[in-house]
Amino acid sequence: MKKFLAVSSLAVAAALAGGAMSAQAADLPAAPVYKAPVYEPWNPWMIRLRALGVITDNSGHVDQVPGSGLSTSDTVVPELDISYFFTRNIAAELILGVTKHHVTGTGVPATNGLDVGKAWLLPPTLTLQYHFTEFGAFKPYIGGGVNYTFFFSQSAGNVANGAGVAVTNSHLKDSFAPVAQFGFDYMIDKHWGWNVDVKKIWLRPNWDGTLNGVTPVSGKVNLDPWLVGTGITYKF
Repeated sequence: MKKFLAVSSLAVAAALAGGAMSAQAADLPAAPVYKAPVYEPWNPWMIRLRALGVITDNSGHVDQVPGSGLSTSDTVVPELDISYFFTRNIAAELILGVTKHHVTGTGVPATNGLDVGKAWLLPPTLTLQYHFTEFGAFKPYIGGGVNYTFFFSQSAGNVANGAGVAVTNSHLKDSFAPVAQFGFDYMIDKHWGWNVDVKKIWLRPNWDGTLNGVTPVSGKVNLDPWLVGTGITYKF
C-alpha cells in the first residue's frame, strides 16, 4: 500500500511539473523569423533625355583678310545620351543629337556683317566618367573624352554685305575635338532621376569658301562650345 502511494505521488508530481513547464514555454516570446533579403540584379544601362543649350565661342578668322572675325550662333536642341556602367563608379557615355548654326563675319569692313552660311552638325561625343556614390541620392560625376563633328546640309550666304562682298561657297570640314565634362544625377527613386550636365568641347574646324564666285578663301571657325543640358534620367 505504501509503495502504491509513493508511486502515485511521483506520478502526480511529474504531471504538475510538466504542466508548469508547458505554461512557462507558452509564456516565452516566439523566436523571430528572419527572411533572406531580396536580391535585385544590378543593371549597367542608363539613358537620359535632356534639353541642351549649345553656347559657342564667337571667334574665328579668314586667312586672307587681316583683322577679320567669324561669329557662330547659339542654339537649344533635344539630346539623348546612353550610359553604360562598367562598375558602380566607372561609366562610358555617348551623346546623340544634331544642331544647326549660322556663321557670320565680324571685324574689318570686308567681313563685317558678312553672311558666311549655315550648317547642320552631328557631334557624337564619347566620354569616360567617374561617378561618386557616397552622397545618397545626389550622384555627381566628372568625365573626359572625345568628340567628332560631322557637318552636313551646308549652304553659303550668297548675300553681299555693306562692302559688296558675298560668300558664294562655304564648307566646314569634319573635325575631332577633346571634351571635358561634369554634372550630377539626383535620383528620385531607384529608376528615375533628374540630371544636370555641362561639357566643354574645343572644336575648331577649318573652313573654306569662295567670295563673289571668284576668290577662294580659307579660315578657321572657333566654335569651342559649352554644352549645358538638363533633363530626365532613367536607370534600368
